[in-house]
Amino acid sequence: MYKIKFGIDSGTWEKAVGLYEGGKVKNFADVEFTYVADVQGTDIYKVIVSKKNYSDGNCTCYLGQNNTLCKHMIAVAIYGLKNGRALTIEEKTKYNEIKFNGRTEKITIDQLNLFKTEISGALHYIKVYIGPSKTWFAYQDSLTEGCNRLSAIFSRLPANLDTANLLVATLLKIDQKLQTGGVDDSDGTVGGFIEEAVNLLLDFVKVNPKCAESFKKLKNIETCFGWEKPLLELI
Repeated sequence: MYKIKFGIDSGTWEKAVGLYEGGKVKNFADVEFTYVADVQGTDIYKVIVSKKNYSDGNCTCYLGQNNTLCKHMIAVAIYGLKNGRALTIEEKTKYNEIKFNGRTEKITIDQLNLFKTEISGALHYIKVYIGPSKTWFAYQDSLTEGCNRLSAIFSRLPANLDTANLLVATLLKIDQKLQTGGVDDSDGTVGGFIEEAVNLLLDFVKVNPKCAESFKKLKNIETCFGWEKPLLELI
């Protein structure tokens, strides 16, 4: 479920959720390696989706006939995973950008370690690009998924020194991937994410000035986008 949510754009996800929750997926069948169903839209569309890869399939709508992932395919993939059960608020919520939650409470060591583990998992999607040009779009999808996963994690963090240190450390890891790790950010996905994360850190300092102490580790460091500069101005 989360791989689908983090891997596609907000518009497609929200429309697919609307189709699923609106009971528009009809005649669903689990057939060996695929899900098959009719989806009620402007017309009734025939949809087939791979269980292994939600973007691998077909739909008789205009987008599907042009080899473009559509909301009907996503709705069927959701049905296959949820089997008609209601989606939770967390499952439905789409994170394409970082949003500060306004909280400032301290967190436990266990909570901090859990965040670290989640971040480590998300960073695996921001990886080196190796392969022929035909894999380019799949690679960009991986970068998008990684940034969306990180956005979801960052949006849950309260503003305190521990979480600010975690954010800075994560940004430095991403920066290293960009400078020497072979990550190809030609479309600016990762750069845009870094900018949002810096803005989150600035929001942290507004409600908890102690967070600025985490910026000291950025002294004498030159990042690929110069994202450290607005943070260093606060110390």
